[in-house]
Amino acid sequence: MTKIGILGAGKIGLAFAQHTARAGYETLLSNSRGPESLREAVAEIGHGIKAGTTLEAAEADIVFLSVPWQHLEEAVSPVPSWEGKLVIDATNPVLPGMVAAPLNGKPSSQVVAELLPGATVVKAFNTLLFSLLASDPREAGGNRVVFYSGDDKEAKQTVLEIIKRLGFAGVNLGTLQDSAKLQQFPGGSLPGLNLIKLPE
Repeated sequence: MTKIGILGAGKIGLAFAQHTARAGYETLLSNSRGPESLREAVAEIGHGIKAGTTLEAAEADIVFLSVPWQHLEEAVSPVPSWEGKLVIDATNPVLPGMVAAPLNGKPSSQVVAELLPGATVVKAFNTLLFSLLASDPREAGGNRVVFYSGDDKEAKQTVLEIIKRLGFAGVNLGTLQDSAKLQQFPGGSLPGLNLIKLPE
């Protein structure tokens, strides 16, 4: 069984956790305050989800990263090695007060990748408002769209399989360099869109 570790138990992390636990993935939820602070959230989600430390979540087969941008480096630095990890980057480069973080012209996911040496990063699940991400992805006879981008074909296929298993429809945008800027908020043209893909 694929194990998914979630770093960050804010609204996006919790919404994603609800879907993965319900879909049968072994899911481990973590935050900076420790497992005890997640007892209520874990009980509410159910479906076998567990709370753990950041280090325990980072040991999972796939790591879902959804921490606030200002805490990003602090959240990932305790992990001794990211080598061989597949990381789904759901972060957005926004600082408190809705200020855009300085990226020096890079896509935010490239900045994330530089903080995770050895990891394979796929950008996904960052464009939907948390209320939409948390709701039923099957709507109006179709499936809500999740955009994804990355540089590794196999990793993107793995993420697409997760997207589809959760009930969403995946749309591949391309590489991090060419496409991740379309996804990131602020600046990208895709955040906030609620698109439904109808059956072909």
